[in-house]
Amino acid sequence: MKRACLAVLLLLGGWGAGTAAPVAVDFVNATRATSCAEEDNVYIKLLGKGVTAFRIRAEHPPYIATVLEDSTAPDFTTCDMSSDPSFPFTPRTVVLYEDARIRLVGHTFPTFWRPETVDFRVGARNEPGLHLVQLLKRAPARDIEILVVYPSDGYWRLKPLPPPALAESAYGSSFLFGPIEQDGRPFVAIRRIAFDPATMTFRVAFRNGSRGVLKVSDATRTGTSLALTLDPPVAAGGPFAALRSMFVTTAQADVAVAAWAGGSSPIIEFKGIKARAVRFGRVEPSQHNLSAPDLVFDRFATAAPRQPSRTP
Repeated sequence: MKRACLAVLLLLGGWGAGTAAPVAVDFVNATRATSCAEEDNVYIKLLGKGVTAFRIRAEHPPYIATVLEDSTAPDFTTCDMSSDPSFPFTPRTVVLYEDARIRLVGHTFPTFWRPETVDFRVGARNEPGLHLVQLLKRAPARDIEILVVYPSDGYWRLKPLPPPALAESAYGSSFLFGPIEQDGRPFVAIRRIAFDPATMTFRVAFRNGSRGVLKVSDATRTGTSLALTLDPPVAAGGPFAALRSMFVTTAQADVAVAAWAGGSSPIIEFKGIKARAVRFGRVEPSQHNLSAPDLVFDRFATAAPRQPSRTP
């Protein structure tokens, strides 16, 4: 019992005053067991009628102060990905934007599991067909990644700036936002992404005609926060966002525990909950992406009802 209480306190430690959201949403667990450490078997769907805005925040795991040497090597020991779809592309790397604050770099891989070509725009410049776009924060010693997006399948990852003891920290869990579809695995079909460097904002046009906005609100050693909006809300019954991650054992996991105000659960046993905020992370060190952050989903909001127009 004492250990369970400690887990809740540690995982909820990042919730400060003013972070509670006005709307509770359903967190639905579609996770399944796996022995492959490179498979996203953790799938938590977020559902809520009319949700138009929310926040995702990445914070270091509670044991980060003990990490002096990171562990980020992939482990394909028990993995068989030979049946995964694969479409060929011409590889390239391009610097999309840079100034004194940030650097934005795009990559096209030799192969990718989705065939779609997505436009990526910065100002008047358009670069179609990028599979990975990295957002880096400039620093005197080195540029540090804080966020990446995979335009062709709609996966995003974020992390805080590394603690003083580490030159860099790892990515771990991913998230999706927008109208989520299924084709072997969950994905979001995107038509176009436009990035505004001045406001650190990604404007996303989904293929179903709806739109989303993802704004980087802050990026510090304490955490990186994203403000997300959807217009219109995702249709009732469908998830508007999702966590994607991996769990084999607590010693080999990017996420091991779900925690909310008043409770927590091992991720593989998580029954789902209706809550205003849930944190997904780790209490004990994992050899897989040891320094990867916990993710907090909170501040859910719905659009204010429109006032009926008055006729003269």
